Amino acid sequence: MLSRFKSRKEQNKVVEGLSAGSVDIVIGTHRLLQKDVLFRDLGLLVIDEEHRFGVSHKEKLKKLRIDVDVLTLTATPIPRTLEMALSGTRDLSVIETPPRHRVAPRTYISRFSEKLIKDAITKEIDRGGQVFFVHNRVQSLPAMQRLLQKLAPDARILVGHGQMKERELEDVMEQFVTRRADVLLCTTIIESGLDIPSVNTIVINRADMFGMAQLYQLRGRVGRDRFQAHAYLLVSGAGSMTKQARERLKALEELSELGAGFKLAMRDLEIRGAGHLLGHRQSGQISSVGFDMYCRLLEEVVQEVKGETVDRSEPEILAPVAGTLPPSWIPAQAERLDVYRRIASAQEPAELRELGVELQDKYGTIPARALHLLQLGEIRLRARLCGIKSLRVSGKEAQLEVFPGDYELTAAFLDMPGMVFTDAHEFRAGVSGRWPEDFDFLVQLLDALEVCKVSEGELASREA
Repeated sequence: MLSRFKSRKEQNKVVEGLSAGSVDIVIGTHRLLQKDVLFRDLGLLVIDEEHRFGVSHKEKLKKLRIDVDVLTLTATPIPRTLEMALSGTRDLSVIETPPRHRVAPRTYISRFSEKLIKDAITKEIDRGGQVFFVHNRVQSLPAMQRLLQKLAPDARILVGHGQMKERELEDVMEQFVTRRADVLLCTTIIESGLDIPSVNTIVINRADMFGMAQLYQLRGRVGRDRFQAHAYLLVSGAGSMTKQARERLKALEELSELGAGFKLAMRDLEIRGAGHLLGHRQSGQISSVGFDMYCRLLEEVVQEVKGETVDRSEPEILAPVAGTLPPSWIPAQAERLDVYRRIASAQEPAELRELGVELQDKYGTIPARALHLLQLGEIRLRARLCGIKSLRVSGKEAQLEVFPGDYELTAAFLDMPGMVFTDAHEFRAGVSGRWPEDFDFLVQLLDALEVCKVSEGELASREA
């Protein structure tokens, strides 16, 4: 074990053992990242609670990663890490099953209210429990302690923060764990690693100043037993909050079930963006490229690095309808993002048909805009299977362009009745100008083209 809570002599002994190779496994805090820590032959690096590590810490971790297997554990991966997993840069496994008999904490968002604080503390103490009160400003902790003592005169209140001496902080935590206090007024030092079943109420002051992962972790400090837990997120007022802060709090309020960490991380990815894959930013503006397009571009790069064949024949589709997922149909942003991803990553038209059935079962009748999105996705897939470069529908005409040198597809077009050959690479066909009918026509046309192309290919093979 290596942390600042060990004596200097104990720390030196562990560091020497790591350097000499006499220590097989070491568990430590950020202390492991200091310059005096050298590993003789590091083979596996396990990073728990990844969101607690800043960019400078991760730069140091990168130096340890040459020929080292890395396993990252986190309840709420930061946007860049999640996006890297979704795009294939990292492997991902999700554990969604909560421990038995756990009850999801109830989440409340409110302006700072002395009455609410008093009621929350009093109710928890009256039912025999304990309270965490998170106030993340060390300088004003004494003033907050006086206020809490005024609101709950009978409560036994302790104060704990990271700037306290190690032994002093250990003593505070020991008193609280052994139930010699009712309220622990603290900073975010309780964010992870604590499992105190008797604590079932947490009050977080200025919750709008915290990140999604921090709030999720803090909320997870309560509800560690079978009792109903409560999490109060106090804010200063809607006018002083940023748009991202409001969206974070709304997401936490909506996604309060057990095991919601992955969904919250997906929401955080949509709110903040994916960040820079090779740079220092861990969040960014994903909307500037579009999530699906960004994932597709990144997937191509990953395939190139792995030496795999990259399929760049993604057709350009232009149609007189626009496809989107209305928030009124799928209210949760994280779920909408997941559906967009599934549509973009589909490989066969049947996948989109099955997805449509699933969405209708889950959310009800599919609105026109969502149906258009699925239909455009199917047209894109069928056009890609045929090898078409672009497909444009305008008015009562459909224009289809083939890649230069694709003689099989060109021959298939020439065999199709009703097709007009305009130049070496473009064909045209008449359509009704009404989208539902035009969609059905294009599906039939592309199916027939695929069959004709296969036939032309087989004929060419026999002749060869």
